Amino acid sequence: MTVSADWKAVAKRTVERFPWYGELPGRDAASLEGLPLITASVLEARYYTEDNPLSLRDDLNRYRTSGTSSGLRKTIYYSEGDEADYLRVKRDVFREILGKGGYKTAVSDMGTGHAEATAASVFRSLGLDVHTLSYREPIGVHLEQLRRIRPDVLYTMPSILDRILLAADDPAEFGIRQVILVGEIAAPEWIRRAAERLAIGPERICDTYGSIEIGTIAYFSREHGRYLLTEGLIGEGIGTDRLGDAYEPLPEGELVLVLTSTMREAFPALRYVTYDVVRDLRPILVNGMLRQSFGSIAKRIGPDMKHGEKISIYDIEDAVYRHVRDAVVRVYVSGNALRVHLYGGSADAWLLERVRVELQDRIPEIGTMIRSGILGGIEVVSEGTYDDARNLGAVKSKKIFYT
Repeated sequence: MTVSADWKAVAKRTVERFPWYGELPGRDAASLEGLPLITASVLEARYYTEDNPLSLRDDLNRYRTSGTSSGLRKTIYYSEGDEADYLRVKRDVFREILGKGGYKTAVSDMGTGHAEATAASVFRSLGLDVHTLSYREPIGVHLEQLRRIRPDVLYTMPSILDRILLAADDPAEFGIRQVILVGEIAAPEWIRRAAERLAIGPERICDTYGSIEIGTIAYFSREHGRYLLTEGLIGEGIGTDRLGDAYEPLPEGELVLVLTSTMREAFPALRYVTYDVVRDLRPILVNGMLRQSFGSIAKRIGPDMKHGEKISIYDIEDAVYRHVRDAVVRVYVSGNALRVHLYGGSADAWLLERVRVELQDRIPEIGTMIRSGILGGIEVVSEGTYDDARNLGAVKSKKIFYT
């Protein structure tokens, strides 16, 4: 089936499954790019509602995630076909990542949600023995279990791996040979530092990217040095001008990722706006076929994220880990001041200043914001011992904290 036929079939099915879609302006456009965008406001008004007709069906799986602007938690529905496609695509991605490594044991050390709920099933289908750890357990329990199990493969989130690496005297003792990441941005320098601590090559840490709405979206291919979109997805990039006045323009080379899924049934995945900003979005040849790809995920935007359109956690961590080996990074914006806190490291005043200069000089957006007065400056602070107990109630920490 051609891409043209794909999106036309998706558009037809979307109107049948979600009659409200037919009421959106632009619904009868002659091209995919002309169809209406499925934005957060559209979903909050039509899908993330208490009276969504899908809520009355008993043949759908339900997954809940963080709240909407109205204060309601989001409920995302999956049909049996959606679940089967999700598992198959994820299994294919894991098989590609693991290759012929001869791995026998995996640990899934995750947060909550669809990725966590399906991880054990996917690993078992690939013939691995699986153990599951809970992020709610104290970090000492994680370390104890990793020492006992000595897994070949660790499936986790960057924030959880941060905690493990900081708390362990010698992370190499766990015997981990392959790490698969999901859920947060993973900068190249951060990956290199994590690989050093685990005594493996950086090519043995593979980042994957997904969302509860779509499933597994992309994975980083070491062969191509880029993220490749998974089966059944059509990827586009749009500027923030298409999203309304709440967003400032993005730097050149950055676009908001928009996805159309040819497989999703119980979610209107037709030009769905992810609000994730990617760099260098373009198709490349993979095994003789064109595959949509991008260079990196720079950040996530949203009308409630203040400087989120300009501050990239990806860039900040990539800059910090050029100089700092074993600290956990947390980024705070207080008023108009940007504060980068380094927990658990041993950085002296000279090193902290090097990091500050690196951040200001290597990230043009931050330098511009300082010169224009949007940010008053950058402060880099060494916090000493990291209190891991603060993470027991939340799993994702690679974000901007506003105080």
